Amino acid sequence: MSRVKGGPVTNRRRKRMLKRARGYFGARSKLFKNAKQAVIKAGVYGFRDRRAKKREFRALWITRITAACQSRGIRYSQFMCAMKDACVGLNRKMLSEVAIYDEAGFDKLVELARANAPAKAA
Repeated sequence: MSRVKGGPVTNRRRKRMLKRARGYFGARSKLFKNAKQAVIKAGVYGFRDRRAKKREFRALWITRITAACQSRGIRYSQFMCAMKDACVGLNRKMLSEVAIYDEAGFDKLVELARANAPAKAA
């Protein structure tokens, strides 16, 4: 019995993988084995970093809000607690945007936070 090599299927598979590896440096874009490893590794990095991106942006927004609060004499934790108590529906992303682009608006939010701040337990 003769051996079946599956030429068209193999060629399509290799072509598809090399197409995904276009733009990679050197052998990673030319040789099938190296390209396959590079594409798989790139996929792993992409999967991981799509999740890490969310954490990094949240940390950035918190840092921006903290800086804006400190310049107005209130701590971030107090500000966020008061925002929650006042039922202000702005998330951290929007609060950081307001802090950057609308300082007067953020000042009003700080005043609202001071008005709704829980009384200190003595």
